[in-house]
Parts: sequence; C-alpha cells; structure tokens
Amino acid sequence: MSIKAVLFDLDGTLLPMDMDTFVGDYFKRISTKLAPHGYEPKQFIETIWKGTYAMIKNTSDKCNEEVFWDYAASVYGDKIRNDKYLFDEFYEQEFDKVKAVCGFNPQAKETVEKLKTMGYKIALATNPIFPERATRWRINWAGLDTSDFEFYTTYENINCCKPNPAYFIEVAKRIGAKPEECLMVGNDVSDDMVAKNVGMKVFLLTDCLINKNEEDITKYPSGSFDELVEYIDKLC
Repeated sequence: MSIKAVLFDLDGTLLPMDMDTFVGDYFKRISTKLAPHGYEPKQFIETIWKGTYAMIKNTSDKCNEEVFWDYAASVYGDKIRNDKYLFDEFYEQEFDKVKAVCGFNPQAKETVEKLKTMGYKIALATNPIFPERATRWRINWAGLDTSDFEFYTTYENINCCKPNPAYFIEVAKRIGAKPEECLMVGNDVSDDMVAKNVGMKVFLLTDCLINKNEEDITKYPSGSFDELVEYIDKLC
C-alpha cells in the first residue's frame, strides 16, 4: 500500500539540536524563573523529570497535561497549581531564548513543503510532553508554522507518548489515515522507529541520531533529507 501521510518528529529531526544541550538550557531557564517563588531548583527539576516520565507512561484516559500536573501536585500540593500562571509566563516570554542552543536546517521546511505539494498529509509527531505554546515556538524555530501540519501533538491534546504504539495509531486516526498508509520520520531509534510495529513505514533521519540502546540501524531506511525524499519517491 502506498503512503498517504508523513509523520515528522520535531526535536532532532525538523529542528536540529543536541538533546542534552537543549534540556540543560531549558531546565536552567525554567528553574531560574521559578526559584524566587519557592521552588528549590534541584527538587523542581527532579519533579519535571518525574512528571515527564509519568506522561510517557500514561495509558489512562487523562491527557498528558493532566497527568503532569497531577504528579507535580503530589510533590508541591495546590501551590504549584496556583502557580501555573508562572509556567505560562515562562513559555510565552522566555522559552523562545532556548532557540539559541538549537540549529536550523532549511531543508526541513523545503521537504515539508515539497511533500505537501505532492499531496501528502503532514502531521507533527513530536513527543507531547510540552505545552502547546512551547511546541509552537519550536515549530517556528525550524522555519515552519502550525498551518504546515494537519495535526500536531502537545501535552494538552493527547493521552499517550512515544514509544507507546497507541501514540502512532492515534496520530494516524487524527489525520484520517490508516497506520499502514503512514511514514514516520524521526531521529530517535527507540522513540520513532517503533512506529514500524503498528504497520507504519519508517525512515531514520541521521543528522542528529539518537540510539541509546546501540541498536543495529541498518534494518531501517535512513539518511538525510535528500535521501528521505528519494525514499518516498520510490514508495510511490
């Protein structure tokens, strides 16, 4: 069956970055923002990590946002819910500065535009552990706009994460495609290539490759954006 839709990961795929550098800068900025309000940085960062893990493990009917804030409240009580406006301020006003530690590849936008012109549905399958505002910033850093995607995942609009197979099934459903009609493009072997298990075709973008388990990647189609377009052409 030929593909009708292409799902793109964002961080390290459409948006070049070193993940450790990105996370380090992000944590430094958000912990600096919250420290004057009673959030000791070490405990605060640990809470974000564990709240993120709770979202990744989410198999409930709750959206990821609710799961994260439930965990945060288990640590700080109602105080952190009452201080949510501080998080909103951070993502609106300061998160954009994290752009400085990210790269830029014009081929990301060029490839998305070319695939849209070819008639493919395009979805942004970024792990939905960030708020919508932070996701829009990162889309913009990549030279793209939310209008470039038929659907993009945020922690507000979905109740699962990669590498849960249910995530890929749900994204396909949201854009009106069957999993076997989709191609998942990503740079993280563990998070993105698992889409193959639900019937999707996969392509491993190797510019910012993440392969924590040192898996043999020769079994996956892989390469740069140019090789991605060549691969899609062969699928037609």
